[in-house]
Parts: sequence; structure tokens; C-alpha cells
Amino acid sequence: METARVLVAADKFKGSLTAVQVAERVTAGLRRVVPGVRVETLPVADGGDGTVAAAVAAGFERREARVTGPLGEPVTAAYALRGSTAVVEMAEASGLQLLPDGVFAPLTATTYGSGELLRAALEAGATTIVFGVGGSATTDGGAGMLAALGARFLDADGKPVGPGGGPLAELAEADLSGLDPRLADVDLVLASDVDNPLTGPKGAPEVYGRQKGASEEDIAVLDAALTHFASVLGPETAALPGAGAAGGIGYGALVALGARFRPGIDVMLDVLGFAPALARATLVITGEGSLDEQTLHGKAPAGVAAAARAAGIEVVAVCGRLALPPEALEKAGIRRAYALAELEPDPAVSMAQAGPLLERAAQSLARDFLLR
Repeated sequence: METARVLVAADKFKGSLTAVQVAERVTAGLRRVVPGVRVETLPVADGGDGTVAAAVAAGFERREARVTGPLGEPVTAAYALRGSTAVVEMAEASGLQLLPDGVFAPLTATTYGSGELLRAALEAGATTIVFGVGGSATTDGGAGMLAALGARFLDADGKPVGPGGGPLAELAEADLSGLDPRLADVDLVLASDVDNPLTGPKGAPEVYGRQKGASEEDIAVLDAALTHFASVLGPETAALPGAGAAGGIGYGALVALGARFRPGIDVMLDVLGFAPALARATLVITGEGSLDEQTLHGKAPAGVAAAARAAGIEVVAVCGRLALPPEALEKAGIRRAYALAELEPDPAVSMAQAGPLLERAAQSLARDFLLR
């Protein structure tokens, strides 16, 4: 029997394990059952939080910059660099995880720090930038990001409009002439698992505003403000897939920075070197914290499974919680999923003990798929 060669390409278990820790625990569990099994790990991400960590695990250098956080306070944000390619994660500078517990600023949170992080990548010599967007605390259409890169957004009195999406209702003039000239020579890839437009019933305020603390009144204000913002910069771009990503930062990148939109997991698999790793594997293990309906729409496990299935390689998954029936898994290209909830039904205990439970799940997986 041919010796199995396992590729562990899983995303984080949000709130309990990073993608790197998931790979470590799965590997440990497999080796308890099959001590000599060959395991290659490639932590993955889909453009949201964890994207820089996945790039660093794949050999990129971690860099840090002091930037402006979503509430205007200074924060330390990381990006990843390898040669002339940078991976920039907007959540590092403008993410929900940077807000104090229970504190939201739906109308005034800014993406200014994301623009500063992009500028840091330019100063490091990057000519290709993968811009992973997701997990934002902001709904400003990318106005803050563009301001940090040299754009000016002025009200009727010629004064800069305030930070966040709400003040964009007062926008009278957008001057993009001061944008950093280095952007013209950069291939900027907007990497997201979200293909929403900027505004409307499927737009950024309506679909994602509530998780950022927006009331129904705030959502109406933000939708109107972003509609006005787009009327000044370019309304056609507002309808493009990805324009509504991360509170509309996708729109700012598409309309003013010449970005091109690609599904985040597809971009990251390319950047991380998934294809050559896949070619060395006979079994792929993917996963994330919750395998559910969202997984099927551009999340990391679906992208991994699709690529593996195209190569004729069997895929199984690990997860904290499984909310997909077997037929949905099969359709996604996942042969079977091993959920921590099957071992520990209490979600709080499962999250607290995620590491040891994942090792146990990996042992079951190994008995089922590596001892055949």
C-alpha cells in the first residue's frame, strides 16, 4: 500500500485556534495513530483576519507598522512581505477585533489605517499587493484609506469631511490628484470572500452594518451617505462584485486604486503555493471553526476542496461545529467532516478545549482514512 502523504490546509477556528495551531493539532493527532505518516501543513485564509498569519506561515516575512486604528487611536498592524509581493490585511488596521468590548462606531470608524498599511507596503518595495479585506469595523467606502494615500474629500466649505461613512453625506468634492503615484505601478488584488455591491438591499450597510453596531437608523444614514459618495466618485463601480466588501473598502480600491477583484481563497491559494503542495498529497484535510452554509460561498474549505477535487485528490474536513448535511459536503467535494461538537456538545467547553479535542478528532480521521 502506498504511503499516505497528507496535506493539512485548514483555516483558523475563530475564537479558539489559529490556522497554524489547527495544523499542529491535526498533525499530532494523525501521528498518534500513524507515527510515520508524511504530513505537510499549509495554513490557509480567505482574505479576512488571519490572512497575514497564513502568509507568514508559508514563508513570508512579518513586518509591522504603526497606523491609525478604526477609532483614530494608534495601533500596531502587521503585513507580510516576500520579495516584491506583500499581503496586507485590512482587519489588522481597521478590524472589529481592534475595538474595545462593546464599543462600536458605525458612523465614524475609519479605514485610514488601512491606507497607511498599504503605504507601508509600497515603501517596502511591493509591486504586487494582495489586499485581504474582511472583518472590518468600518463602513466608510474606503474613504479613509484613500485619504491616507493622498486623496482629499471636501465639504461645501472646502474643509475635509470627518472620518467614517456618516460624514460622507456632506461630501462636495473628491480630489484624487494627490494619490501616491507608486500606486500606478502596483498590481493591487482585492481579495475577499464577499461579492456584495456597495449599497442597496445587498450592500455593505444593510448586510454587515448590524455586526458593527449600526442601528436601523444608522444603516439608512450609511446607505444614503455611501450612495452619495459613489455619485461623486463613480456610481457604476458601486455595483461591481466586491464593492461592498469590508464596509465598502472594496469600492474605494476598485474605483480609485485600479484594484482587481478575485475571490480571497483563490488568491491566497496562489500566493501560499497550494498547487505544488497539492501535487505532493494523496489526502487533503481542510476545515474551519464552523462548516455551514457560508462555507459554501467562497470560504477557505470550499476553495481548498474545489482545487483538490479538480486534481482528483480526496478531501476530508475538521471543524468545531458542523451545520451541513452529508449531501452538501459531498457537493462541495468534502468526503466527510469531523466536528468537535460530536466529542463535546457544550460550545463553551468545546472552544476552551479545542486543541485536545481536535487531536482526538484527527485520530478518528486517521483510523478511517489512513489505516485502510
